[in-house]
Amino acid sequence: MSKTKTWEHADEDVVVLEEHELIVFNDDVNTFDHVIQTLMEVCDHTPEQAEQCTLIIHYKGKCSVKQGAFEKLKPMRDAICDRGISAEVS
Repeated sequence: MSKTKTWEHADEDVVVLEEHELIVFNDDVNTFDHVIQTLMEVCDHTPEQAEQCTLIIHYKGKCSVKQGAFEKLKPMRDAICDRGISAEVS
């Protein structure tokens, strides 16, 4: 689910930015440490952020770990998936 932000500036065109979410899903394969390390390395999370996201992933089944432009999030999703963790950009 993407969010749309609109800014209007006097005497300028309207700028519309579409915000996307990078969502990571729970599985029964990867360890907490592996997911935490991945979020720190790929998403530039602090250890505390990565641990909190990992707990949410575990207990809720998924977590939005990053928001932004699709072009920014897609390489992160690819890197997470390359490490054997399920993720998508929505």
